[in-house]
Amino acid sequence: MWMKLPQFTNAESFRAWRSASARWLPIALDIARSHGLDISSPHVFATGTNLVIGLGETLILKIFPPLLHAQFVSERGSLTQLAGRVHLPIPEIVAEGMRNGWPYLVVTRLAGTLGSEVWPSLPEAQKERVLRQIGETIAAVQRAPLGTLAQIQPRWDDFMRAQMQGCKARHTRLCLAPKFLAGLDDLLRDAAALIPMDAPPVILIGEYIPENFLLACHDDQWSLAGLFDFGDVLTGWRDYDLLGPSAFMAAGRPDRVRSLLEGFGHEKLDFALKRRLMALMLLHRASDLNSHICIEGWQERANDLVALQDLIWPG
Repeated sequence: MWMKLPQFTNAESFRAWRSASARWLPIALDIARSHGLDISSPHVFATGTNLVIGLGETLILKIFPPLLHAQFVSERGSLTQLAGRVHLPIPEIVAEGMRNGWPYLVVTRLAGTLGSEVWPSLPEAQKERVLRQIGETIAAVQRAPLGTLAQIQPRWDDFMRAQMQGCKARHTRLCLAPKFLAGLDDLLRDAAALIPMDAPPVILIGEYIPENFLLACHDDQWSLAGLFDFGDVLTGWRDYDLLGPSAFMAAGRPDRVRSLLEGFGHEKLDFALKRRLMALMLLHRASDLNSHICIEGWQERANDLVALQDLIWPG
């Protein structure tokens, strides 16, 4: 008889259960065994949202709780839709199934070094190189047809309107400084005109951050080597995917910002683009400026949101 996965009514109880891998590792190995996969050297990934286990050097098993079924839909749909359509390696689906209402995927394991391990120590010129490649990769992903991802909810216009409605309460709760909160109403009024609501949507990964890509070094040059984690995909306006690398990697450095935007295809960084990016950064589903802007002393260096957008996207 198959070992069963439990049911959870909320994310907190699932996370508590997930944190003790001894509870679920035997079930994960049983799933892998049912597909005839090698379970001799499993590796539990402690970070992440779902149950993730490496099976040797070549495969990864991801198990999604029913309350995060939407992440399974996004992951499966993205890997299927982007297969063969982007120049950068992404995982390939090897097997899939369901255990007690928990969907799972077995995918190939990509070669390379996790971006978060390498990024801090890269020379400046190589950071600019990688950011240009990230911009190019975002553009390549967005050229792919939506396919089944067109059905992902929420729709962009509904998502943006909901984010706008909850924006001030969110950032008040997250203790954004009053001098920035003071300009939020004006920014949201601008956002309604600056952010297209009904333009043809594109695939949005949502998190082009060092934790979600791999790097490899050849002849002392580091380059993007792989992209993974598609559980938060939605569809909508293209500039949304510039926010992760802008906040976590560009660090307000003009040459880094230029490399990212040029790789993506933006040739002109004007006030309207900065204003739109600032609005989108505050409306991002994971937005928390105090935790995410990697510019030393930015709270003191900017007196309002207009000065802040100039600090994040100089030029």
